[in-house]
Amino acid sequence: MYIIVGLGNPGEEYARTRHNTGRMAADYISKSGKVNANFIFPDTFMNKSGSAVAKIVKNKKAAEKLIVIHDDLDLPLGDLKISYSRGSGGHKGVESIINALKTKEFIRIRIGIGSPRFSEAGKKGDAEKYILDQFKKSEMEILKKVFKRVSEAVATIIKAGLTRAMTEFNK
Repeated sequence: MYIIVGLGNPGEEYARTRHNTGRMAADYISKSGKVNANFIFPDTFMNKSGSAVAKIVKNKKAAEKLIVIHDDLDLPLGDLKISYSRGSGGHKGVESIINALKTKEFIRIRIGIGSPRFSEAGKKGDAEKYILDQFKKSEMEILKKVFKRVSEAVATIIKAGLTRAMTEFNK
């Protein structure tokens, strides 16, 4: 059975922030009832996600059935990208999982949270503030559509395989 991890930070103050996109997407999928999988919502902060995941994913073979859903500042808002056996791309939560499991051989679904306005700012220090900001109402409308697509992508991975899902959803 697949294990789905929605990355985010615990606590109500982070619930609707950009950095909690993975957690929000996994919550949407778990409530839909359309995917048969085990869901993990770590109660650790993002950069400690690996310790929570390692309690359930005990070996490299089990990691192959792990789907980690997370935010990606480098993708435009509304985009998604499925990948397998890739580096962290600078994402501290993914980096923590790679280090804890001692493998990068797991599935990632990256959900875009970037915006042209942020990219133009070009200030590295602004990234933390941006990802910890709350989504605007208009952005949440975009995310609802993305969460539906992420749910379909997860269902495709489980039923038809990773290659099919990547072909269908990585556009």
